Amino acid sequence: MSNMTLPKDPVMLLSLINTKLRDFNSSLDDFCKENNLNEDEIKKKLEMIDYHYNEDRNQFV
Repeated sequence: MSNMTLPKDPVMLLSLINTKLRDFNSSLDDFCKENNLNEDEIKKKLEMIDYHYNEDRNQFV
């Protein structure tokens, strides 16, 4: 497992995560487990800029 360092800026975080979800991971849960990250923390940070995870699309919208 890697320990990915996430951007502090929510917009940069959004871009990074949606790219990873699109290109490498089948779900947010998969992405978080692979990178040893806390899913709730990511969701809370992106909710600050009014983005929410959509399971069907596998991206934050």
